[in-house]
Amino acid sequence: MDQNLSRIRKEYGKKRLSVAGLPDDPLVLFSDWISDALDHEDREPAAMVLSTADKNGFPSSRIVLLKGIENGHFLFFTNYKSRKSREIEENENVSLLFFWPGAERQVRISGKAGILPRSESEKYFKTRPYESRISAYASVQSAVIPSRDWLEDRIKELKKKYPEGREIPLPEYWGGFAVFPLGIEFWQGREARLHDRIEYLRNNDGWIRRRLSP
Repeated sequence: MDQNLSRIRKEYGKKRLSVAGLPDDPLVLFSDWISDALDHEDREPAAMVLSTADKNGFPSSRIVLLKGIENGHFLFFTNYKSRKSREIEENENVSLLFFWPGAERQVRISGKAGILPRSESEKYFKTRPYESRISAYASVQSAVIPSRDWLEDRIKELKKKYPEGREIPLPEYWGGFAVFPLGIEFWQGREARLHDRIEYLRNNDGWIRRRLSP
């Protein structure tokens, strides 16, 4: 197995990324890139790796879905009792990672996460499919459960309580987070592993931009 992995090679070279002509605001460039991903990537173009750390600094990562960019913040939604939420409560510093293999691109974001106002979470919750709203109630996210049957029984009970077509209130323990970016790195795959890496860092005057070695 190890030998097979070591032989994997993929050459990049579809596009280039030059500092010249880039926007001063990295969110403008990100909007262009994710729009391109939404048009051309086959699977989950809004998927991002969210990395958090516990109070001892031990990291954990998982895939979540970007649900919007508002007022310069990246938005996602989850259970506030989940491991990720508990770790954000202890340590607001997080990172996000997008990878779009079709375009040979990735974006790394470092920033600070905070809870969205409940009104914003309620607005988004109402747009979710019926099954997803029921699941938000049923799942005791990250907790140990006795069996899959136990979870499916909770789903059945909740469907009786909230039949399809009836309003389902937002659970107290579910809602959104907004990530305020402090640094954003854009990576474009290039030939011979000489990739383009452009980093934006926030300062008091806005953003500074610089090229990094691959």
